Amino acid sequence: MTGPDRGHGAPPPPHPITASLVLGLAVGVFGISFGVLAVSAGLSPNKAVAMSLLVFTGASQFAAVAVVQAGGSPLAALGGALLLAARNGAYGLALTDVLRGRLRMRLVAAQLVIDESTAMAAAQHDRRDQRRAFWTAGIATGICWNIGTLIGALGGDAIGDPARFGLDAAFPAGFVALLVPHLRHLDGRRAAALGVAAALVLVPFAPAGVPVLAAGAAALLGLRAPRREDRPAAPPAPPVEDAG
Repeated sequence: MTGPDRGHGAPPPPHPITASLVLGLAVGVFGISFGVLAVSAGLSPNKAVAMSLLVFTGASQFAAVAVVQAGGSPLAALGGALLLAARNGAYGLALTDVLRGRLRMRLVAAQLVIDESTAMAAAQHDRRDQRRAFWTAGIATGICWNIGTLIGALGGDAIGDPARFGLDAAFPAGFVALLVPHLRHLDGRRAAALGVAAALVLVPFAPAGVPVLAAGAAALLGLRAPRREDRPAAPPAPPVEDAG
């Protein structure tokens, strides 16, 4: 993965260390929200902390807790979480050239392949800064996310109802912010429309968690293969010389 070609007037990339640390602190706030919501959904503080430590993908964790809180089955919670976590596999493929080295280091890096570390690495221009951004963002996010989860889980009883402070809306708002850039393209709008339609149809009568799974599947149907006109044209055939 290399940085995109930027013109002379393009802004410089974010500092790989400073920006990653700031991002990690911001993610810690979401970690507090998750800890509070997880405990209010019925998880013990130990289970909430273990989930953040072992799963370490916020979107999947919030989705699973939301399904459980709504009364959904563990299978539905797992299905929605896995569907959202599948994107990390694509991130890993995109970061292949950045995450080179010994096997044990790549195994550690695999646990840090998340939205934040991938985004910070992709924003850099050269390979060295990409690696610095990836590791700094991944480690900072991991530490702050887990500390935030611990604070939220232990302080959940003192905070009380998460809706009282708007913590229940923190993750949906952040998730929408991540989706907005994709709506600039037709494929993104098509996928979003299908996902929303599926969820709205199923919410009134389907068991909790099913609308999430259906919306994810519908969003995948909104993606399309490249059209013929989008594909690179075949090179023209060489001219045939007359034999005469």
